[in-house]
Amino acid sequence: MTQFFTRQTARRSVLSATLAVAVGAAALAGLAPGAAAEEFPDKTINVVTHAGAGGGTDITTRMMMLRGRRVFKQDMAVVSKRGGSGSKALMYVNSQPRDGYTIMTITQSHLFQIAQGKVPLKIDDLVGLARATDDPQIVCVPGNSPIKTLEDLIAASKDKGKGGLKWGTTFVGGADHVAIHGFAKAAGGIPFTPVPFKGGGAIVTNLVGGNVEAALLNYKEGEAQFGTGEIRPVAVLAGERIESLPDTPTAKEKGIDSIASTVRGFAVLKGVPDDRMKVLEKGLLKAMSYSVYQDYLQGGGMPKNSVVGMDEWNKIIRRMYDESQTSLKELGLL
Repeated sequence: MTQFFTRQTARRSVLSATLAVAVGAAALAGLAPGAAAEEFPDKTINVVTHAGAGGGTDITTRMMMLRGRRVFKQDMAVVSKRGGSGSKALMYVNSQPRDGYTIMTITQSHLFQIAQGKVPLKIDDLVGLARATDDPQIVCVPGNSPIKTLEDLIAASKDKGKGGLKWGTTFVGGADHVAIHGFAKAAGGIPFTPVPFKGGGAIVTNLVGGNVEAALLNYKEGEAQFGTGEIRPVAVLAGERIESLPDTPTAKEKGIDSIASTVRGFAVLKGVPDDRMKVLEKGLLKAMSYSVYQDYLQGGGMPKNSVVGMDEWNKIIRRMYDESQTSLKELGLL
């Protein structure tokens, strides 16, 4: 009898212990999704841009978001922080938590602000997630301008004297300004006067209105006006003609060795957890692989290999930053 009681008691003890372990394991399993396998993202992702509505950077951001919302299964919102050639956007992002819910669309202009010390950030603080465009710049004049060709533009620049033609640009010291400088230098050092506006859309409006005499535009920025004849493209600053403007020669065809493009992509500031950056990279690349975005690239004369991931994009960022030093010094901005 005693032996039976002991075995029964032992059996009950074992069952109780087993049950306790099972309950504990179940409790831990219930906690695991929140503690160890946290879902990201689980709320709206803000995309900070420095560009005005209708500009190439604004358009690129919104084109990505068309499928980005589907891929991330969350809303995505544009946060516009215009001014300072990207410095206001950088400062805003710097004020936000490094949690992956605030990303930004960057161009060369953001790198210039870092190079000039206009923000309390170093180039190593910027981490690229994915490049979005390698968008050729197009030399443009108003449709009613007496300037019909690239040769006309160079001659008119020289005839104007010291100030040259008035060129619309987004910011003094920004990507467009530096690209105009590079083109002018390659064209024999023609003079020019930069006239800054708040975005590509404003440049288009003022070019059509005759408030400036020339500008560098991306195809999508001037697409409608190219079609109506309100803006005349005279040269593409690319290695070859773009499909959307087959009759517009490259500057290289005219003996001017000038290539310039607006490079746009998505980035965060250092401190975002690596696993979240990987989720963002993967999602951005997938969003930009859909036909709606690929058609945007093709229609804008941009190469299909515009879209690249973190490894290559960060190498490109570093190269552009290093190259910017020379141009900014020549412009007296560094």
